[in-house]
Amino acid sequence: MRREKKDQILAVLPEKIRGILLNHGLDFEKIQEIRFREEQPLAVKKEGKEELFTHRVTKEELRETMEYVSNYSLYAYENELRQGFLTIEGGHRVGISGKIISEKEQIRNFQYITSINIRICHEITGCANKLFPVILEKGRLCHTMIISPPGGGKTTLLRDLVRQISDGNRWVEGRNVGVVDERSEIGGCYRGVPQNQLGMRTDILDNCPKAEGMMMLVRSMAPEVIAADEIGTAKDVEAIEYAMHCGATMLTTVHGSGMDEIREKPLVSNLVKERCFARYVVMKSGKHVGEIEGIYNERGEKLCI
Repeated sequence: MRREKKDQILAVLPEKIRGILLNHGLDFEKIQEIRFREEQPLAVKKEGKEELFTHRVTKEELRETMEYVSNYSLYAYENELRQGFLTIEGGHRVGISGKIISEKEQIRNFQYITSINIRICHEITGCANKLFPVILEKGRLCHTMIISPPGGGKTTLLRDLVRQISDGNRWVEGRNVGVVDERSEIGGCYRGVPQNQLGMRTDILDNCPKAEGMMMLVRSMAPEVIAADEIGTAKDVEAIEYAMHCGATMLTTVHGSGMDEIREKPLVSNLVKERCFARYVVMKSGKHVGEIEGIYNERGEKLCI
């Protein structure tokens, strides 16, 4: 049986830091990040605001945290560490930074870990409800791009879209969905099993490069819908166009503050100019995490708030 979110997080924290958070009575449903930086104050971000504690994180606490996160076997997670993060039970992502060991211009491992950022995974079931009446045309799901600044809630929204399309709801019948989860943020897989709800008809490629993953799904799983987070490379764009030409509906996200910025972004701007996406969902910036600023059509015209 899966543990509660609070217990999942406490299990990877050093004893002293665990005690500090418990003594402050923090609500783990509202915490977004817990940051450790060597010899710097412990930092907790909740509801968009950062709180600094007097406790300064020690090198030993960083080491102890990584032992808990990796089940005392960092070597077994070498491939994940090359990307700068690990995913733990519950789909929470543990990002790391420090001194890199590189070989032939490729990251091989970390020699020293000096910072850890535990990003708490929060599912908001039903947050995509308001989108369905707008991203459907005559019963057909539109190619949809979600635009948001970092931390604006785009992945949370994408995840709920995937779940509802996969299971089916009052707007759309359940469909086969393929998810390419390059950074393990959509499904939050832990030991290969998605910790987040992605629906009964969803197939996921975890820790897989987006471009390669989209091509693999088209060739092997015949998805009706493909979802991928944070596009931005030429290969990503090529794979998206290929999937669209093969009949799959694309759901994707991109960093940005609005339509004007997306029109100026290299590579992504071509998708906009060619009107590949019929819907653009723009998230509000600043403190409005998860709120939608507006939904636009392929011509950039605002449809609704």
